Parts: sequence; C-alpha cells; structure tokens
Amino acid sequence: MGAVAVAALGTAAVLDLVFEEFPRRIHPVALFGRLVGQFDRSWSHPKSVGAVVALALPLGAAAIGGGLTALADSLHPLVGGLVVALALFATTSLRMLLSVAADVVGTIETDPERARTTIRGLVGRDTATLSAGELRSAVVESIAENLADGLLAPLLAFALGVQLSLPVAVAAAIWVKAVNTLDSMLGYRSKRVGWASARLDDAVMWLPARLSAVLVALAGGSPIALARARRWHGEPSSPNSGWPMAAMAAVLDVELRKPDAYVLNPDAGLPTTADARRGLRVIALAGAVAVLLTGVAAWC
Repeated sequence: MGAVAVAALGTAAVLDLVFEEFPRRIHPVALFGRLVGQFDRSWSHPKSVGAVVALALPLGAAAIGGGLTALADSLHPLVGGLVVALALFATTSLRMLLSVAADVVGTIETDPERARTTIRGLVGRDTATLSAGELRSAVVESIAENLADGLLAPLLAFALGVQLSLPVAVAAAIWVKAVNTLDSMLGYRSKRVGWASARLDDAVMWLPARLSAVLVALAGGSPIALARARRWHGEPSSPNSGWPMAAMAAVLDVELRKPDAYVLNPDAGLPTTADARRGLRVIALAGAVAVLLTGVAAWC
C-alpha cells in the first residue's frame, strides 16, 4: 500500500505542475461548490440547517471518494492508485495558486487595473483603493494562508488516513477539502447558515495552520520567525490564518496589512516586488517539503 500511495502522490504532484487544475466544468471541488450553493439562502431555522449541511455534505463527499477508491482498488492496484492520484490532484493545489499570485505581482506596477482584477481570485477584500504595497501584501497573505488550507490540510489528512487504508486516506482528504470549501462559501458572519461550517473549519485547520507556519519558517531559512510570529498571529479574527501569515511576515520582514482588519509586523514596510517574489519562492519550497513529508509518512 505504501508504494501505491507514494506513486499516487507523485502522480498528483506532476499533474499539478503540468495542468494546475481540472477543467472547471468537471472539477470535483467546483461541482461540490455548486451543491453547497443550493444552501446559500435564507432559512427559517438557519443554524439547524447549517449543522446538517456541515455534517452531511463533507461526509457524503468523503463516502463517495472512499467508495470509488475501494472499488477501483478491488479491480486492480494500478486502477486504485490512479483514482487516489486524481483525488489528490482535485483536493490539493499549489501551482495554480503560485501562477495567479505571480501574475498579480508582475502586473501591479505595469498594469494595476489588471492586477486589481486578477487578485480577486486570491482575496475577497475590496481592492479598488489598495496601494501597490497593500496589493502585494494581499498576495503574500493569501499564498501563506492557502498553503495551509489548499495544500497542507488535505495532505495531512491523507497522511493520517493512509495508515489505515487508501480508501480511508482519500476519504479523509476529501472530507477536509469539503469542510474548507463549505467554510469559504458559507462561513461568514452575515450568513447564519454557515455558523457550523465555520466552527468545524476552525477545528479542522487548527493543526495544519500551525504546521504551515513551521514550514514557512523552515523554507524561509528563519526558524526564529516562529517566535516572532507569536507576537502577531492573534491579530486576524481567524484563530488559524494568523499563524502562516505572521510567519511569512517574519520571514520576509515586511508588514502585512488588511485595511480596517489587522496589521502584522507593523514596524516593517509593506512588501516590495522583490519581497513578494521571495514569498512565492518560500511557499513553493514549503509546498514541496509538505509533499515530500507526506510521501515519507505514506511509505512508512
């Protein structure tokens, strides 16, 4: 099982490098998002509906993924391995994140309006009045946060689940991705139906967020960044996202700022283009280390 899991992980990493994402019309996460969208409306008992949604939808997605993996594996280990690879490709993402971020960073000075449009694929804040430094800050914050929820969280779930079986590993990765997708779509204070999704995501992301901060510090060659990150990680309202962002602020020694929300490392300056590009390299290396460590865990 270890060899199949490692081969599947490697195949998923290659698919990520070459293709970046499934086509949107058939992307499993996009299809799941369409289902979630059916619940994004007013309800007479929003908290009760939200609790059912947070429990049932991720479990249903995980059951389908785990069941398909078990069926494929029963046909032939290579078929099972292919399904595992496709599941990991669907639930993890790094190349697309870095590509979009690099595009934004490269156009902030030359074509700021294009940058303000493109960056909406990374952040939800209003970018119309952000300065160039604040736009770069938004990019750096996003890639740091997405290292945790877009890559490390499903990989960690897979690494833990593979100790039992490949179907369990796939189900675990899909469950985590589904929880995160629910939170990203419904987990806002303005949407009462999303309260349970938000709280569940807070619990699921507790460990990945902190491990991602460790990876950022190591990839940035600055272990002391973790000690510095402790000063600012509580500034964002999220109990988790502050950790990778604060670690990145310490590694780059820059200020990361979301207007009217938080400031990390306030004594430094906003990121320059060189700082932002270094941030991209740090996240790329941290992501590669995360994949490597997942492979070691799967082999063992």
